[in-house]
Amino acid sequence: MKIAIFLFDQFTALDFVGPYEVLTKLPGAQILLVGTEKKAYSDHTGLKIPVKHSIDEIDQADILLIPGGFGIDKVLSDKRVLEWVRHINETTTWTVSVCSGALLLAQAGLLTEKTCTTHWRRKDQLRKFPLTVVDERYIQDGKFITSAGVSAGIDMALYLVSKVAGDQAARMIQLAIEYDPKPPFDCGSPEKAPEEILQKLSR
Repeated sequence: MKIAIFLFDQFTALDFVGPYEVLTKLPGAQILLVGTEKKAYSDHTGLKIPVKHSIDEIDQADILLIPGGFGIDKVLSDKRVLEWVRHINETTTWTVSVCSGALLLAQAGLLTEKTCTTHWRRKDQLRKFPLTVVDERYIQDGKFITSAGVSAGIDMALYLVSKVAGDQAARMIQLAIEYDPKPPFDCGSPEKAPEEILQKLSR
């Protein structure tokens, strides 16, 4: 089970690390971190993740995962990356994204007429493409699974494991990582957030 995760500068750490933690426990998983170059990529705080594979070296994957982050906008105009994403998608069983990673799939033309989701602050941007955006934690449309922002990638990855290896495997991984969230506040979506907080984050 070859899993390619594409990284770029200014990715969001939990977009990558959450699904990575889940998918490393998938039986037979081979995780390949891929970038335009073989180097260390930084999230927006300076956390560096070394990448050992370039997009020129990886031409097939069973699963392609695109995380999001502030740097995704720069990647959207990279024709080399778009061509690679389209090519890898032709080989995948599953193509998935976290947060604003859906924008790269949409820019590559892969989400046309699909139902998908992304971070709530990126939904208007995603709606510029010919697709349907929904308010869901994650959503599957064919072989594509997109998730809402950041922490939603963990939910998406567990759902993906259930599709690949069955519900029992997903439940075992959920227990292994003790994923039983009980946040101190009920403020995790725009629908639940007080208006003053929503306005501050929307600026």
